[in-house]
Amino acid sequence: MDPIFHQFKADISPIDLPEKFTFPFNYIPHPLSNIAMAELQEFIKVNVEPTYSFGMNNSDGFGKMFGVLVVKNLENELGFLAAFSGKLFDRNEWNGFVPPVYDMLTEEGFYKKGEIEIHKVTNAIEAIDGSSELQNLKNELSILLRDSIEEIESLKTLKSEAKIRRLHLRQENQAILSAEDLIAFEKTLDNESQHFHYEIKRLRTTWKQKIETKQIEINRFLDQIQTLKQKRKSMSKALQDRLFDSYVFSDANGLRKSLLEIFQLSNGDIPPSGAGECAAPKLLEFAFQNQYTPVAMAEFWYGKSPNSEIRKHKIVYPSCRSKCLPILSHMLQGLDVEENRMLIRLAENKELEIIYEDEDLLIINKPHHFLSVPGGQIQDSVYQRVKEIYPLASGPLIVHRLDMSTSGLLIIALNKQAHYHIQRQFESKTIQKRYVAVLDGKLEENSGEINLPIRVDLDDRPRQLVDYEYGKPAHTFWEKISETETETRVYFYPISGRTHQLRVHSSHPSGLNIPIKGDDLYGIRSDRMYLHAERIEFNHPTTNERIIFEKAAGF
Repeated sequence: MDPIFHQFKADISPIDLPEKFTFPFNYIPHPLSNIAMAELQEFIKVNVEPTYSFGMNNSDGFGKMFGVLVVKNLENELGFLAAFSGKLFDRNEWNGFVPPVYDMLTEEGFYKKGEIEIHKVTNAIEAIDGSSELQNLKNELSILLRDSIEEIESLKTLKSEAKIRRLHLRQENQAILSAEDLIAFEKTLDNESQHFHYEIKRLRTTWKQKIETKQIEINRFLDQIQTLKQKRKSMSKALQDRLFDSYVFSDANGLRKSLLEIFQLSNGDIPPSGAGECAAPKLLEFAFQNQYTPVAMAEFWYGKSPNSEIRKHKIVYPSCRSKCLPILSHMLQGLDVEENRMLIRLAENKELEIIYEDEDLLIINKPHHFLSVPGGQIQDSVYQRVKEIYPLASGPLIVHRLDMSTSGLLIIALNKQAHYHIQRQFESKTIQKRYVAVLDGKLEENSGEINLPIRVDLDDRPRQLVDYEYGKPAHTFWEKISETETETRVYFYPISGRTHQLRVHSSHPSGLNIPIKGDDLYGIRSDRMYLHAERIEFNHPTTNERIIFEKAAGF
């Protein structure tokens, strides 16, 4: 029996197999995947945690993404394969886990040897750059530059003083010298002026020659460094391309493509760092190469969350998009895969409730699972519905947005003037909003504020990261309303309006550290995300009257 093939310990006989394979970018884990994850988590606790702490119990380090692939072997027995993303404790090989598609850590492999050769070039660059001869030449050049400036400036000062002296002499001798003597005297003064002019010019030429001669000596070293840097760049690219070509992935039909081919066909770009090292591609490639039939798949985080990301211990997450989407799009060919849930028209049978209307604006109660504006492949949205109902409305209509999963109040401007005035109020932060949410846990405090700067995760859109260097300021006040043994109901008062602000501020360890119930990006998927924009207050764009609208949440 293959030691990497984990036989289920639990009784799985009552569980039906899934009709289709998991769509890895948006899914609800199949019961078999849930059992496999639970058994793998116990395996990790017993076999890995003694060596790798995963940052738990206030220890150093962070968690890791793991994946399970439920499979059938050639004997038609059900079991599962396990994998981790990247390296685990600086190792690619661990008992019980599938190996990497290509092991770049092998000492005799081309990658390690290539790294050694590149390191030699780096050492040569550093040796030249740090050599005493080059440093002495740079110091000598610095002294030359300093002395040249001082000497030229000193002569310029003498020239200026002589000019003032000549002016005084002209004034003194203007009346006492004869016309003939005055002409001779002026010629003497002019000769002195010309002497300073040519002396400064000669001095500049002399110093320029000295400096250029020294710079030529320095350039001999700099040219060597530049040549070595170009060589290193060329070696690095060749090594990276060879590495990309060594990562070869199969689809269910047996068609094999290298990492470089996959990304060039997908987006014409080179693969990002770490592509091919995630759990999902490892699992599928091992299954295809060892004649296992894929049944279902799931990935989860194990351990402490990184400082910037939001990852919860033992929570299920979709595959990342920047690295895995092109690879898995290839690998899933030939498998009967579930429909992408993001493309299901969940709003098809839902109605928009208009709770206020006048000539300038509408107040809409947007249902959950309803887009504010058209998406990539789904046109049905608040914008599209309003456009159909009010064909004569002018302007952009949408002044602000709510996430598809968030329900609640939206202001719609029916003309350009109203849109301008309401948009200015959002920009000046004079519009006040209140959200109600149910959190997936208990809060100890009763109120507070959160300041966590946010930016998009470029490797996994639309997820957001907390980033103190590049993130945009995001500010939220909150207060507790009520609680049960397992949940807390809160009000959120966002001061800024960043994408996913309340979701990130709620779930991040430096925020409330409790995700909003049903948040499929930062928490645990449920029937819906329990976040509702229930109150909004602003000035009417025409009357300037302060108006307030409220709509209670349906949960």
